[in-house]
Amino acid sequence: MKHISKDDIVTIPEGVTVDIKSRQITVTGPRGTLKRDLRHIQMDIQRPNKTEIRVIVWQGGRKHVACIRTVCSHIRNLITGVTKGFEYKMRFVYAHFPISANIDQKGEDTTVEIRNFLGEKVVRKVLMHPGVSVVQSTNVKDELVLTGNDIDSVSQSAASIQQITRVRNKDIRKFLDGVYVSSRDTIVKDA
Repeated sequence: MKHISKDDIVTIPEGVTVDIKSRQITVTGPRGTLKRDLRHIQMDIQRPNKTEIRVIVWQGGRKHVACIRTVCSHIRNLITGVTKGFEYKMRFVYAHFPISANIDQKGEDTTVEIRNFLGEKVVRKVLMHPGVSVVQSTNVKDELVLTGNDIDSVSQSAASIQQITRVRNKDIRKFLDGVYVSSRDTIVKDA
């Protein structure tokens, strides 16, 4: 069944400016600027006033109407990124061979090197996405902290680290070793 029109509204907090030009969204806030290109989704994105964004789908089927909430979530994540930022914490899990990590900073490129995974001699290297900074936690043993403004970059960098330490050719019920995301939060905590 087609719906004539469906819409959803995103509110813009103070201190954040949002520019929309032909479904390309630029959000500027205290932590920086983020951009998102949504031209591949057929819908209207309007500004009825300075504090709201309205996302509208005309003559949409079930899956097309479902895109409304996705676009609103993308916009909310951009707003959260420029106001609070995102922080992912990852823990090393090992039974016998202690996993060690080395963070290599060359210019703007950051590489995480994972060593001694399951006792192997091979060094696994993961290049972080632009805008993502990674540090080893000082107060918690065997923990990496990834921070950044763009949730896509931070989460994809965490997923790349987790995927490079996947156990292959062994029973994964016994070999639970790896680097896993232990918590997701914002950098600026809510009061």
